[in-house]
Amino acid sequence: MGRIFKTVLLLAILGFAALAGYAYLVDMTPEPTEVTRPVTLDAN
Repeated sequence: MGRIFKTVLLLAILGFAALAGYAYLVDMTPEPTEVTRPVTLDAN
């Protein structure tokens, strides 16, 4: 039973390390785009 918990813990640590490595190494910045929206102001 203890071997199962160690395996699950090891997989969780490896998954977290893989996720952190992916987040740091992969360039996921969005392309800049200009957004214009009309705004109606009610000044009463």
